[in-house]
This record gives sequence, C-alpha cells and structure tokens, in this order.
Amino acid sequence: MAKQEDDFKKVISHAKEYGYVFQSSEIYDGLSAVYDYAQNGAELKKNIREYWWKAMVQLNDNIVGIDAAIFMHPTTWKASGHVDAFNDPLIDNKDSKKRYRADVLVEDYVAKIEAKIEKEVAKASKRFGEAFDKEQFLATNQRVVDYQEKADSTLKRLGKSLENEDLADVKSLIEELDIACPMSGSKNWTDVKQFNLMFGTKLGASAESAMDLYLRPETAQGIFVNFLNVQKSGRMKIPFGIAQTGKAFRNEIVARQFIFRMREFEQMEMQFFIRPGSQQEWYEKWKENRLKWHLSLGMGEDNYRFHDHEKLAHYADAAADIEFRFPFGFKELEGIHSRTDFDLSQHEKYSGKKLQYFDPELKENYVPYVVETSIGLDRMFLAVFSNSLCEEELENGTTRTVLKLPAVLAPTKAAVLPLVKKDGLPEIAHKIIEDLKWDFNVIYDEKDAVGRRYRRQDAAGTPICITVDHQTLEDGTVTIRHRDTMEQQRIVISAVKGIIHKEVDMRTWLQKMA
Repeated sequence: MAKQEDDFKKVISHAKEYGYVFQSSEIYDGLSAVYDYAQNGAELKKNIREYWWKAMVQLNDNIVGIDAAIFMHPTTWKASGHVDAFNDPLIDNKDSKKRYRADVLVEDYVAKIEAKIEKEVAKASKRFGEAFDKEQFLATNQRVVDYQEKADSTLKRLGKSLENEDLADVKSLIEELDIACPMSGSKNWTDVKQFNLMFGTKLGASAESAMDLYLRPETAQGIFVNFLNVQKSGRMKIPFGIAQTGKAFRNEIVARQFIFRMREFEQMEMQFFIRPGSQQEWYEKWKENRLKWHLSLGMGEDNYRFHDHEKLAHYADAAADIEFRFPFGFKELEGIHSRTDFDLSQHEKYSGKKLQYFDPELKENYVPYVVETSIGLDRMFLAVFSNSLCEEELENGTTRTVLKLPAVLAPTKAAVLPLVKKDGLPEIAHKIIEDLKWDFNVIYDEKDAVGRRYRRQDAAGTPICITVDHQTLEDGTVTIRHRDTMEQQRIVISAVKGIIHKEVDMRTWLQKMA
C-alpha cells in the first residue's frame, strides 16, 4: 500500500509539473476536489473525448449526439428519483472528526484483500515460472480461496444492506471488519446516515420569484427528455442511440483520490433505445463493445475487469462496471446498465406527455427499454495518464521518466528541435512547424542540449521528436526519434507528415476494435 501511495503521489506531481492538471484557484489555497485542466491536460482531455465520440457516434449509423443544457426543469429530478434517492451513506469518526462514505470504507477493505490475492499470485508465478496456471492456483490454493470468499461475502452483504437501506447493518459490518479511520486509526464511529448529493441553485430575477433548480448530477436525463424530439426530427428507428458528453455536478462530501472523484466532472454517456425483451442481448453486446474500445488503446488487458453489481440501482435489471487498475487498485471506470423503461415511463408520468415509439414492424406503440453506457471522462484521463507514467532504467545506467501516452491521445504529436540556434537551423525547423501544424498539434523547442530536450519531451508524453541538424542543410533530411523505443531514423522532410500520421491516426487505432 505504501508503494501505491508513492506511485500515486508521483502521478499527481507529474501532472502539475508538465502542465496537465492544476488545483483550482490554487493561489487562494484552492477548493477541495476541484481541479483545472492545464495546457496539456486540456488537449489530452479533448483527444479522449473525440476518440469516444468518433467510436460512439461517427462510426455508428444509428447513434446521434446532442448537447443538452446543464439547467433542467426541477421536476426532471423528481421524476428520475434523484430528489428522493440520490444519496451516499456517510459515517463520521468521533475522534478524528473525519467523514467517510461507509460503502467506500468497506470497498477499500476488500481492495486490501484483493491486493493480498495478487501478492500470492505473483509469488506463485515467480516460483513456478512458465508452468504456472493462474486459474488453477486461484481455484485450489486454500489461502487464496479463503481470501476470495471473504471478499465476495463482504461485498454481497454490503450490497444487500444498501439495497434494503439497512444502514444499521452497514455500520455493524464496518465494526465487525474492525475497520479503522484511515487518518487516526480510531474505530469510534457514528451511525451511518444518507446525504443527498445534488447542488441546489436558483433561477429568477428576484429572491421572491426565483425557482429552485439543481445543477445536473448526470447527463442522462437530458437525453431522456429529448428522446421524442430526436427520434422524430432524425426519423430514427429502434434500435438507436443518443450520445452526449458534458459536465455534471455532485456534492461529494468524501471527494478524494485526485481527479478520480470530483464535485465538478465530465461524463460521456450513450442511451441505446431498444424493444422491450431484447435488453439482455443488447446489454451483452454493449459490454463487449465498450471493452474493445478500451483495449484498442493498448493499455493492457490485465488492467481491466468486469464487476457485476450486487446492488442494482432502482431503475436497472442488470448492471456491470468496467473496472481499471488505478494506482490505488481496481476501481470503476465505466458502467453498462440495463435501465428497462424506467426513465421514459417516469417522465411520461410526471410530464403528462407520451414518450412512446410506434414500431412499424410490430405495428404497436411502446415505451422503449434502454441500455446505457456511461464513462467518466476525468476517470478515463486518470486511467490513461497514470498507466502511461513510468521510470525506465537505460543501458548506460541512467534512468528516464517517460509518459507513454497512446500516441492517438497525446496532447502534442511531435516536437521540432533545431540542433543549435544558428546556421539557419531554426528557420528550417519553423518551416516544418508551419507545414505540420495544419494537421497536428506540434511544438518548437530550442532550449538546452538536444539530449535534455528529448528527456523533457519524453516526460511530457510527446511521441515523436524531429531534429534539424547541419546534414539537413546538405540533403534535406531530419532525424525522427520515437519516444517509446528511443529509436532514431533519418528521413527526408517530405516524409515526416506521413510518419506522424501513421502513428497517431484515429482510424488506425479504432480499427483494433474490429
């Protein structure tokens, strides 16, 4: 656990040092769990969003995108259940005065058990070498089996207690597991209480006439209330989807772990409208499709796993998370939910308007069922960034810090470096920049020795460096250096654009999903 914490501190420090993420309003000591995306962070975030949008909207004939407003009529949130049921179970430690999410305390306890299992697997793998059978080991090693049973039974009990709103049993579980306050080590807990997560605000010219509103806690409802408008204006036939990216807001009392859990965050959601009765088929299809999208980025299949929900949300008949191995353990990255017809039926009820679809094949009207895919853009950013950051020991005994971002997502695709700041080399470098910048985000870097510039670009995540030297003056060639391998090749200037395109082209990366 100490190594995990050290690794995570390096991620946070690197994000600031290289212009990815800053604490919001830091000069005023900042706000807890609110962050700003800096110059490189804004580019990486935009590229992730575009990678999702192209895969979800542009490459699917039956999915369209919208951009709904953050402010919505307050009855929206009554219909959706957020006013009455959008709560977190919170518990206070009487000695440290710190507040925690009760379910997260239990999940962190289970994460420690899972870390023990991984440690046992690693030891066995080292001991048995190529003959090691991981599945057999997990099924037959008694210590591992006991660990897994403990983890499963704990999560099952937690899920059942939360589903039944039995907060007293959640507290009992925390006490039985002997869970201590992470800050003080104290086990002196209060009762568990529910806390609504929505931010309230006002709309109106005066206090007397102002309407009570909420900042939206999710983007999905903007899709549901626009279902019929999109269907009719786009002449959409079921099955079809509506996608959206945008900000959402939750008054997270226990916001933590950098940008993993924030009060202001961005979601990328798609609601797929289907015939009632076909939800299980589409649920499985979207689980498969979304995992392929993640794997297309090449961040390691072992870093992903599915987690089926023990406790289903009030609207769902099936739900699973795609979890990712963050520096602090496996945590939810994306959710796939079979929402049945709950949302559209609720909005029908509260609005008095029909939200039905006439199926020309069945010749009948019905309220469509929905399968949702929902991913946190900020969590995806953290997954990409933390997985990419590493330290490598080189053959000469030195080390380098390198941010091996998937090239398709890298903020800067190439850096152009004149070997020296004279002899006409900067002028040639600027000409290359002028040509490339129409197609790629590229930068010019002339400060320090070229070796130090390579290291700086490695740490910033730039996949390609282009060096202009005196040979360039003679034959019009430059040196291309690749970040991940540090391999160099000599090419003519006219070939540079093609090499960059081959490495960063979104089409090449997304075709891995096929």
